Amino acid sequence: MTKDDHLPSPDDVSALRARIDRPIVLVGMMGVGKSSVGKKLATLLELPFADADDEIENAAQMSIPEIFDQFGEGYFRDGERRVIARMIESGPGILATGGGAFVSDETRGLILDKAIAIWLDADLETLVERVGRKNTRPLLRNGNPVEILKRLKIERRPFYEQAPLHVLSEPGPHLQTVIRIIKALDQWL
Repeated sequence: MTKDDHLPSPDDVSALRARIDRPIVLVGMMGVGKSSVGKKLATLLELPFADADDEIENAAQMSIPEIFDQFGEGYFRDGERRVIARMIESGPGILATGGGAFVSDETRGLILDKAIAIWLDADLETLVERVGRKNTRPLLRNGNPVEILKRLKIERRPFYEQAPLHVLSEPGPHLQTVIRIIKALDQWL
């Protein structure tokens, strides 16, 4: 489509956009950049963007850490699945999911059946640096974040690998990841 580090032309973007007939769902570890990259991708493709975590917080009228603390991870995952199902039904758009969403068999099946799943991946050092910017990650509260992220990355890899597209999110501007996603979508669609 284009050179490795340049945005595709407006005509190329428009042609790709015309081929997108369902939601694009970004999956991957916390800190990989699903929300930041998703917003930029949505802007470029002129599609609506939604963040499943934000939608869950709005629906519950409480933060994700509060949901975890009061009701547990199982309750959160059930709500997450329902919110993702509702959002997928709204048609083409970009949806950023929480890091554990794609691990759930039911949620993963729904995404694989009705959307285009893109696994955003990053090395452990990048994830550690990015998640260190906020203290809002319930799964990182009780232990060494590096060890927890390392374990989760290993445990979740077999699930993430089921996404038909795999794109690396490297240190540096998220726009480079957006360009890689555009190229991957262009080749896959």
